[in-house]
Amino acid sequence: MNKALDETLSIEVAESIKSKANQPFDNAYKAALATEGAKYVQGFLAIAEKPYQPIEHSWIELEDVSNNDKVIRIIDPTLPHLHKHPQALWYFAAQSLSIKQLKAVIEESKEDYPEDDPLPIYGATPYEYYGDVMLGGQEYLAAYQAAEAKCREFKEFNAENN
Repeated sequence: MNKALDETLSIEVAESIKSKANQPFDNAYKAALATEGAKYVQGFLAIAEKPYQPIEHSWIELEDVSNNDKVIRIIDPTLPHLHKHPQALWYFAAQSLSIKQLKAVIEESKEDYPEDDPLPIYGATPYEYYGDVMLGGQEYLAAYQAAEAKCREFKEFNAENN
């Protein structure tokens, strides 16, 4: 299965939902609700430039099937605010939610913790740790470690070529 960032659709969706800088979770939530067949995804973004650190991020994905080939399109409604070349971005998914699951979790969070922002969603405990920050389950740790490895790769590549 291939995954590719759809730059054109990312920009179109960002404009249609009036996405905001530094709000990837809210942007992805709004985009998921506005895009038929979308899945809401949380995970990490690795960028091929300093400071070479994974960034917790959210986006949506659309599945296309043609010629028995399944392709997942990544739609990042925060893309216009990142000011990065799309080829410099690598996405590492930790969890994916259908619109039905997303709505249910948001509703439950609003009822149980009305004073807290329901996004991002970390799933069920037990939580794993990375650094000093508590995170989601094992899938979050795996996505973080994969993004961290990609960041190290970028750092080493750039050190060799400078």
